[in-house]
Amino acid sequence: MKTLIVRTLSGVAFAFIMVSGLLWKPFSFVALMLLILVVSMMEFYQMTMGGRYKVSRTWAIFSSIFLFFLAFGICAYDWPGKVLALAFIPVLLVMIGSLYTKDRASFGEFANLYTGILYIAFPLALTNFIAFQGGTFNGLPLLAFFVIIWASDVGAYCFGMALGQKYGKKLFPAISPKKSWIGAIGGFVMAVLAAWIMGQVGWINAPWYHCLALGAVMDIFGVYGDLFESQWKRHYNVKDSGSIIPGHGGFLDRFDSALFAIPAGVIYLAMIN
Repeated sequence: MKTLIVRTLSGVAFAFIMVSGLLWKPFSFVALMLLILVVSMMEFYQMTMGGRYKVSRTWAIFSSIFLFFLAFGICAYDWPGKVLALAFIPVLLVMIGSLYTKDRASFGEFANLYTGILYIAFPLALTNFIAFQGGTFNGLPLLAFFVIIWASDVGAYCFGMALGQKYGKKLFPAISPKKSWIGAIGGFVMAVLAAWIMGQVGWINAPWYHCLALGAVMDIFGVYGDLFESQWKRHYNVKDSGSIIPGHGGFLDRFDSALFAIPAGVIYLAMIN
């Protein structure tokens, strides 16, 4: 009961911060996304690299912040798209810096630096393309994205706990023993329903059938995002990526689904123009 209370209170506080950051002002959106980006990358690097290569890790995080601001400038201030190529410069400097490291025993861990940029920074930079349309900030579509992701998580948890642990097969027992097919189906239904509702209230500007398809696409990729992070944690034998959110773990634990679902959603909306 105590754990449930802690999870509920921290979950409410987390949701309040997310909604406020996404809807208040453009710079509250930027501050929120950068907080998620920096903390998630710190957790990922701590999990995969321990205390090693701190300078290179810091530079990789700086490269990710630079990428986010370039995307922000393109979307909010109509910078030419070609400036995005500048994001490769600090990444190349991370690669060059690896030549000067003295500790070669764990040199293969440098690959985790680039993985963190691709896995975490790139999807979060794409949120700019949802939050800004023609240079005008509107956080509702991005909030709708998160509502779809949260609905999927809640549906999977409720259906999984109620039915999935007793009936049916496990989804990926080697990676995440508690996830079941019944939970996955429940999450899928809730995500599609949430996407349809987001379209009806005008938070997603698309026909109802595209909203249904968007919910389906984001749910499927979100499930794989969850499993992908679970695979990392299982490999490094950690329960949670961090402890910043009481009862929920780290930021990476909370946004693992979003890191796959958001790019999938952005690509789908781009494909339908």
